[in-house]
Amino acid sequence: MEQVRRCEWAGPDQIYIDYHDNEWGRPLHNDTKLFEMLILEGMQAGLAWITVLKKREAFREAFDGFDPHKVALYDDTKVEELMGNKGIIRHRGKINAAIGNAKAFLAIQEEYGSFDHFIWEYVGHAPIINAADSLAELPASTPLSDQISKDLKKRGFKFVGSTIIYSFMQAVGMVDDHMVWCPWHTHNRTNL
Repeated sequence: MEQVRRCEWAGPDQIYIDYHDNEWGRPLHNDTKLFEMLILEGMQAGLAWITVLKKREAFREAFDGFDPHKVALYDDTKVEELMGNKGIIRHRGKINAAIGNAKAFLAIQEEYGSFDHFIWEYVGHAPIINAADSLAELPASTPLSDQISKDLKKRGFKFVGSTIIYSFMQAVGMVDDHMVWCPWHTHNRTNL
């Protein structure tokens, strides 16, 4: 069997390989999934992404499928329940941020019709296609992620620093940062 060369970060772990091959860098336009990725990226702050991926199903269950309408209604009792859930990242600040972010997310949906329309407007509703040859060439943040972070913070979002936002942009396909030689890069995907 021929060995497939993937972006270096995908490594040998199957959970990373599946995420790389099936999700990362693919344009995502479903509001619930966008909310999920925004919350998970915030949960990842200070931790390895594999930690979040391994806990993803537990997060989905604990956070009602990342339905922002339900998360926005969480109260202190629910926060304590989540703090006791060993399946997720138990960080009170991040959990409270997720609740506040759900409320801010719903406000954007109300104003723009969808979070998808709001967030993709930053890239003109088309992915930015980069052509990096190595991980060292990828930025941790960009002037655009700086701007989105600043705008989201003004709207009441937390755990949306520029680095988190750039990672979110990569994850949901607003930016294609697959290595230019990776079979999953936009210009190579026809071969898959």
